[in-house]
Amino acid sequence: MALFLTEDDVKQVLTMDLALETVEQAFQLMADGKATNSPRSRLRLPTGVFNFMTAAAPGAGAMGLKAYGVTRGNPVRFYVHLADTETGELLTIMEASELGQVRTGAASGVATKYMARDDSSRVGVIGAGYQARSQLEAVCKVRDIRSAKVFSRTPERRERFASRMSERLGIEVSPAESAEACVRDVDVVITMTSSNQAVLEGRWLQPGVHVNAAGANHWMRRELDDEAVKRADVIVADDVENARAECGDLIYPIERGLIRWEQVANLSEVIGGRTPGRNGDDDVTLFESQGLAVEDVTTGMRVYQLAKEKGLGQELPF
Repeated sequence: MALFLTEDDVKQVLTMDLALETVEQAFQLMADGKATNSPRSRLRLPTGVFNFMTAAAPGAGAMGLKAYGVTRGNPVRFYVHLADTETGELLTIMEASELGQVRTGAASGVATKYMARDDSSRVGVIGAGYQARSQLEAVCKVRDIRSAKVFSRTPERRERFASRMSERLGIEVSPAESAEACVRDVDVVITMTSSNQAVLEGRWLQPGVHVNAAGANHWMRRELDDEAVKRADVIVADDVENARAECGDLIYPIERGLIRWEQVANLSEVIGGRTPGRNGDDDVTLFESQGLAVEDVTTGMRVYQLAKEKGLGQELPF
């Protein structure tokens, strides 16, 4: 019987270390031709949008989809459905807000592992929401981070984020007075906002910095100005096909001829060794994350297996 897993069930087994492992696995499987990903589809509703995204990872034994509706005045509820690639049998339906948050952070962590300088120790985070927490945690897992700064337009939010993450990660996290101050003299920059105007300017970036742009997953959103994109010596997307439809940070500079899609590599190509994550210590590197179903499938499969081992969840009558 298929297993239904609640958010509480997922939280009992899902860790950032696990997500880093399964997300890297997802991109390695894509590099090896053992997984495929289909870009997100968005269906317009009178009151919002229905979103769904699908992937198959025979290398992990799972295929499935994530679906969620965004409607005015209601909380967003995410669900992942997984089936066995050998039998087609439904394995699990799970609530996936926690899963989505952690695997999104893990994707930036994996990109940082392959693209940031080995000696990176300072991070600047623009955005102080719940998604930014997992972004910073993931980066701290793959590099020896000693300090971080955070900027939000709301002072209370950045101060609360700094206090909470200092305690959680055991490093000094301090609130910054401006976005520019936040990214000055850091080795890794994280942007995790829902802004439709640039929050990161290229003139602020120092040589050698790595940027994880994780918030602009819609063509109407932008986190980076044109100069930030132009300054990048290496540009990598989690999936170029998906980025062509959704990545506002890249769509508009490319439309104006400032860069070309041919300059953008897939993260699977970097992990598979076909494209370098950086060419030298002074390179500015950029990772654009839209979020892929294959990440949900590989991570969700491990969550399902661990939950089953621990006797978590509720069996569904079919």
